[in-house]
Amino acid sequence: MASTIRLELVTPERLLLAEEVDEVVAPGHEGEFGVLPEHTQYLAILNIGVLSYRKGSETRKVALGGGFAEVTPERIVVMAETAEHAAEIDVERAKRARERAEASLKELSLDDESYAKAHAALQRAMVRMAAGGE
Repeated sequence: MASTIRLELVTPERLLLAEEVDEVVAPGHEGEFGVLPEHTQYLAILNIGVLSYRKGSETRKVALGGGFAEVTPERIVVMAETAEHAAEIDVERAKRARERAEASLKELSLDDESYAKAHAALQRAMVRMAAGGE
């Protein structure tokens, strides 16, 4: 039995991560899911959320802006629309983005097509804050 699984995380701009890890927890469309070495093969839609992965006793976080994951027994490939390591996140900037999104949502009705954009901006800001340790 393999003791690690390969995690590869890519965005349209860059390869963010390629490491051997012990465990991955991802924000799936149907809820969070975990992946361990020798996991069954499948594809998953990813929501905006925090992806965490464990190496030994250390857990690291990445803020995801949605995407897809391909899981095989040997690896998980995450193709994300956007992604940031926790250390890259400016938490104060994320707080300001949250405040702007909340203000926009107060002014918009559910029927307004800008509402969905403002709601997604709020989700991204909240995820960035969570991944950044806030």
